[in-house]
Amino acid sequence: MTQENSPAPACLAPLPASAPVRFTPPAGGWDTHVHMIGLPEHYPMVANRHYDPPPVGVDDFIRMLDCAGLRYGLLVQVSVHGTDNRLVLEALRARPDRLRGVAVIDADTPDSDLAELKAAGVVGTRIQTVAGGGVGPEHIDAVAARCAELGWHLQLCLKGDEYPALMPKLLKLTIPFVIDHMGWFDIAKGFGGEGFQSVLHLARNADCMVKILGPFRRSAGSAPWTDTLPYARALIEAAPERMVWGSDWPHVGIFETGRLPQYGMLLDWLYETTSDPVLLRKILVENPARFYGLPPGAGRAAQPG
Repeated sequence: MTQENSPAPACLAPLPASAPVRFTPPAGGWDTHVHMIGLPEHYPMVANRHYDPPPVGVDDFIRMLDCAGLRYGLLVQVSVHGTDNRLVLEALRARPDRLRGVAVIDADTPDSDLAELKAAGVVGTRIQTVAGGGVGPEHIDAVAARCAELGWHLQLCLKGDEYPALMPKLLKLTIPFVIDHMGWFDIAKGFGGEGFQSVLHLARNADCMVKILGPFRRSAGSAPWTDTLPYARALIEAAPERMVWGSDWPHVGIFETGRLPQYGMLLDWLYETTSDPVLLRKILVENPARFYGLPPGAGRAAQPG
């Protein structure tokens, strides 16, 4: 993949750190979906990207976690950096007490690179078709085979309409997988849309987790994104032990100021899906800790910053 001069529009920077107002997150809470973005002169961006994002680093994210009252984060390789996982690797090494990671690999990624990623705290790899720069579902079998050797999972960022055809393959996978963005459902097709119903079926029947995140991307309106609540509630009701929450910070690919979410408001949206403290603890603490495992340095004294 090569970089070109400004092939994509510049997207907005994230809003300042903020905390939820509806509740206090339980101790040991996770944000399971955030991205690191580097300066293009040091971390080239793929030519087929859909947006040009401003840089954000690990210290920015740790400050966001601290402000929100959360402890752990899962870094997900961003689409614009393709299979160049250096930023995720560097962030994991900088904060082994707080972070785990999901990389993007393909069938040709050297075994030595995979070993390095695993040692740093990477626990999975992402299949992605929503934005340019991803590895698509046609590579699921080859990538899943490599994940099986590493003890990793697959994370799927696919458009909702892709799940019905893929469901038989996903049900037969011998490794766990994660559906992010609530299955990227099309809200115009309604609750009964085939894509969302397929994700519900997978949540109930597959060895998977579902990320309850991205209401600002699926909603037909603006905050507080109430039209997305029935979808999130249905997923939580279907399989509460398979739900995790993520912010999707730094909210890349947003070009209109009114669409940018506040971090704390995204946690308040989660509270609107279920105010049950037992379920909130399950989604924010117990499920991610069980599935991802605590960061390798979680028991050590936290580093400053």
